[in-house]
Amino acid sequence: MNVFLWVLAGLLAALFVAAGTPKLLQPKEKVIEATGTWAVNYPPAAIKAIGLLEILGGIGLVLPAVVDIAPGLVPVAATGLALIMAGAAFVHGRRGEAKSVVVNVLLLVLAAVVAWGRFGPYAF
Repeated sequence: MNVFLWVLAGLLAALFVAAGTPKLLQPKEKVIEATGTWAVNYPPAAIKAIGLLEILGGIGLVLPAVVDIAPGLVPVAATGLALIMAGAAFVHGRRGEAKSVVVNVLLLVLAAVVAWGRFGPYAF
């Protein structure tokens, strides 16, 4: 199970860093083109904040454990990403974007599995 949690955390980390980077670095118009119209209703600062949180959460899934400095932050990062995905599912649900909601809920569940495993029986 430990190997599974490492692999899952690594995959989620790569996904969240890849998803957050354009939100942080690109202008709002490019984000809208790339990710859909959800960003229309949000100021550029909010979009950049979401991107930053996704990047930091992705890094937090693996870096603390890899360098063995505060590995207890791994489940905290996973919990934070699960909360971000809950918010994203809510936003997409209000907009009637069912496919996005499914993706958000799947990512929420995967992040919750990492949080459960690293807070509980497979903690560092």
